[in-house]
Amino acid sequence: QVQLVESGGGLVQPGGSLRLSCAASGSIFSINAMSWYRQAPGKERELVARITRGGRTNLLDSVKGRFTISRDNAKNTVYLQMNSLKSEDTAVYYCNVINDLGDEVWGQGTLVTVSS
Repeated sequence: QVQLVESGGGLVQPGGSLRLSCAASGSIFSINAMSWYRQAPGKERELVARITRGGRTNLLDSVKGRFTISRDNAKNTVYLQMNSLKSEDTAVYYCNVINDLGDEVWGQGTLVTVSS
């Protein structure tokens, strides 16, 4: 069983920055893709950023130039650096991990609120 522990959410003013972290532990079998999703009130969950084991990334168009995803394979940890935050970035952010067997695990979510 894999556990994901997220941290770094909170309240920030527009234009501010936050860094989310997600550490995987437990019965980890060769983690492949690590991703961040978000879900705003009344909206569907959407993929924000994904990074493969080899470091290939893809980002949601609306966060390109503002968010950066990175990972530390030795620590089984993925990060999401969020800069120039906007009110529309307010959401619960979820970590997602997929291993080479196709098994998928979700984190519990961390709330990011962008407000003055």
